[in-house]
Order: sequence, then C-alpha cells, then structure tokens
Amino acid sequence: MRWILGCLHLRSRKKRISWIIKEYERAVVFRLGRIQADKAKGPGLILVLPCIDVFVKVDLRTVTCNIPPQEILTKDSVTTQVDGVVYYRIYSAVSAVANVNDVHQATFLLAQTTLRNVLGTQTLSQILAGREEIAHSIQTLLDDATELWGIQVARVEIKDVRIPVQLQRSMAAEAEATREARAKVLAAEGEMNASKSLKSASMVLAESPMALQLRYLQTLSTVATEKNSTIVFPLPMNILEGIGGVSYDNHKKLPDKA
Repeated sequence: MRWILGCLHLRSRKKRISWIIKEYERAVVFRLGRIQADKAKGPGLILVLPCIDVFVKVDLRTVTCNIPPQEILTKDSVTTQVDGVVYYRIYSAVSAVANVNDVHQATFLLAQTTLRNVLGTQTLSQILAGREEIAHSIQTLLDDATELWGIQVARVEIKDVRIPVQLQRSMAAEAEATREARAKVLAAEGEMNASKSLKSASMVLAESPMALQLRYLQTLSTVATEKNSTIVFPLPMNILEGIGGVSYDNHKKLPDKA
C-alpha cells in the first residue's frame, strides 16, 4: 500500500512533456534561456523537456485594435477628435516574443501616436475629404515601424471625425452660401443662352414679316387655350392684303368731282 501511494506521489509531481498547439498558434521554445530554433514550433504535438524548456504561445490570428478618440489640432488650427481601427496580425512569432516585451500594447500605443502625428499635418478639409489616403499613409508608417516586431498591418480605417458644434454651423452656412452662388451663376448662364436664342429667332423673324404675325397669332391662341377669355387685338391691314388681296387704298374715299 505504501509503495502504491509513493508511486502516485511521484507521478503527481511529474511535469508534462508534451503539448498540443492549435492550428492558429505557434510555440516559441526557450531551452536554458535560448530560443530552441529560428522558427516557432507547431501546430500539432510538441515535446518540452521539464525544468529545461520553457515555451510561449503566440496567436497568429488577426487582431482588431480600436483607437480611442484622439484630440488633434489640425494644420489650420481646428480642434477635432478622431478615432479609428487597426487590423494587424503576427507573422513571425519569434520576433514578436524576442524583440518586444508586449507586442499588442506596443502596437496599440504606436497606432495612437501615428494617428495624431499624421492628422496634425493635414487641414480639416483634407481630413474630411481624403480619409482613404490618410488611412493608407498611416498603414504604411505602422507597417514599417512594426516590421521588427513580426507585425503585419493589414488595414487602417478612420471611423469618425468629430468637430465642434459651432464649427458645424459655420460650415453649413458656408456650404449654403456656396450653393446659392452656384445657383445664381447657373441662372445667369441660362438667361444668357436664352437671350442668344431670342436674338437668333428675332433675326429669322425679321426676314419675314408674315412669320412674325403668325407667331403673334399662335401666342394668342396659346393664351386663350390656357385661360378662357376674350382677347381683343388690332389686326394689321397688311395681313388682309396677303390673305384676301384687300388693299388699304381701296378704302380711301375718292375726292368729289366738281
């Protein structure tokens, strides 16, 4: 009985020598303080020597890093708050463990600093209009800075740009004034085109007086169709001359003969 209890006690003090690493994980093994191999082990079953080897698991899946709202002074001296999100993953588990203490915290702080530095060199209009270009430049800077840490930045997005309420009202008034000015310019251009068309039409009508009279009658017919009314208008005698051959001279009274 004592022998069985002694075996159980020794077996309980015995450490595990095999571990299972998942597909999305890698294990960096340290043997007597030195990295066992240049490449991390896994996935699958790995063997670890008790009291000699120590290993660190590293997750290779994409990590989402939410950047809290950062108060930024733009190039044109406007205070605004901008937040964003960074998607990154670890492509070298050995570099992530050996070159930096906490790779995720370091990437998070670096993303905040890079966001403030890049947006501080842009005006408010450039930030509002060129989010994609700014996000691409931030991604390039982060990717270059975290290469030694075994980090690959997949995507950077600027989520929201908050500006003061008073500035929003000023921008809305400016946009409204711009739209009104553009509408006036379009109306003036329309009037100019219409005047050119009327000038061309008047030149055509001037060549034929009968055409002018027919246009006059057509206009009267259109007005009478829209509103039922009686229209009294003078009838020039030259129209009668062209239609019935009636001459104005025939209506003159002949002088009495002595």
